[in-house]
Amino acid sequence: MPEPSHRRRMLVLSICCMSLLIVSLDNTALNVALPSMQRELHATTSGLQWTIDAYTLVLASLLMLAGSTADRIGRKRVFMAGLVIFTAGSLLCSLAPNLELLVVFRMVQAVGGSMLNPVAMSIITNTFTDPRERARAIGVWGAVVGISMAAGPLAGGLLVESVGWRSIFWVNLPVGLAALLLTLRFVPESRAPRPRRPDPVGQVLVIALFGSLTYAIIEAPAASLTEVLPFAAVAVAALLALLLYEPRRAEPLIDLRFFHSAPFSGATGIAVSAFAALGGFLFLSTLYLQNVRGLDALHAGLWMLPMAVPTLLCAPLSGRLVGSRGPRLPLLIAGAAMTVSGLLFALFEAETSNVTLFLGYVLFGVGFGFVNAPITNTAVSGMPRAQAGVAAAVASTSRQLGQTLGVAVIGAVLAAGIGSSPYRDTFVSAARPGWWILAACGAAVLILGLLTSGRWAHRTAERTAERLETAEVRQPVGTSG
Repeated sequence: MPEPSHRRRMLVLSICCMSLLIVSLDNTALNVALPSMQRELHATTSGLQWTIDAYTLVLASLLMLAGSTADRIGRKRVFMAGLVIFTAGSLLCSLAPNLELLVVFRMVQAVGGSMLNPVAMSIITNTFTDPRERARAIGVWGAVVGISMAAGPLAGGLLVESVGWRSIFWVNLPVGLAALLLTLRFVPESRAPRPRRPDPVGQVLVIALFGSLTYAIIEAPAASLTEVLPFAAVAVAALLALLLYEPRRAEPLIDLRFFHSAPFSGATGIAVSAFAALGGFLFLSTLYLQNVRGLDALHAGLWMLPMAVPTLLCAPLSGRLVGSRGPRLPLLIAGAAMTVSGLLFALFEAETSNVTLFLGYVLFGVGFGFVNAPITNTAVSGMPRAQAGVAAAVASTSRQLGQTLGVAVIGAVLAAGIGSSPYRDTFVSAARPGWWILAACGAAVLILGLLTSGRWAHRTAERTAERLETAEVRQPVGTSG
């Protein structure tokens, strides 16, 4: 296939970014709507957690399957299917009559969303073959997250106040349809030269691990020990089974050999930490601004702009820095900014003063803006192009798993601290352990960025890529362990 022109590559990048925009915009806008949904649907704190985590949990569980399936049957085909399912799921969410069905329809949305982000990243990786150009493209990709953070809370607040929270899902309909038509016309089809066979046992184990772990965390504050322990035991058993089973397959769902690369392992840990911080930060901020300060959804969205705008501005700068100087500097900036932001809230109760609240939001936005591009670039650049879909899917899974755990853990800590008391009376003290957890997530980004971006780490990435390429040559197509 001839190399696409620069104009065609930019168009493909734009189409892929549209898919990321609707997936990211949906989550950030919905965070602002949580208090309105809580009142209309009579939801508890755990119910609010499930409206967010049902989506991110299904995404995390299916992203690797979607990435490997796209490499096998065609990335364009899977991408278009994802757009159709996501758009249909959005329509169903807007019509949900109760919390239970809303959670179910959010899961339908997520099935489609799982086919979008990792597949789009794989399309970008195979479209932009020059490393510097790819790094810049990934920087633009990361900036879309900033756009969604900037537009999501504000647009969500405006829609909630003027029309109602259901209208948030309507935004996805025209964007999803436009992306579908443009993909059909302009995105080239691509596949991995050596397609991988399905791994149904590995997929079931991943679902069991993520689902049981999330349930145990979210329900722990309200459930008894005997109700939570079985789910915790299932999570542990599923993890052990994955570690034992996957290396025995020639074509596993999760290729554990990827983790022999220090940069790849670091990128995975950084993604979990950074997105756990994001999920917890948005969850705490939304409930504080509306349930404690008494702001309406629109003004709460405006208050989150000091976090969103720096993300928008720093993401493309991070991409350029990754392309010219490598991932270390952006990761150090990200880790330091996110850590200081968490400490402002944990030590100085930053939410109780407008000045410190503004500063805390700005610092978190700077940190999150710098972290996304090095995660993605590190995860995919050291791997053979034939396995780009799987590698990108692992990185995307780490993001969604992190966000799922962030909302689950922070929400559980908040629910345990508040109990049956009104939010206004106990929120600040109940949220403090959560802010400490978010500061620890920032510190993890900083430490992992230091440890996994040096020369030693680069050598492990090179050796891992060589082993993977050698194994691909030796492995007959279509075999399984």
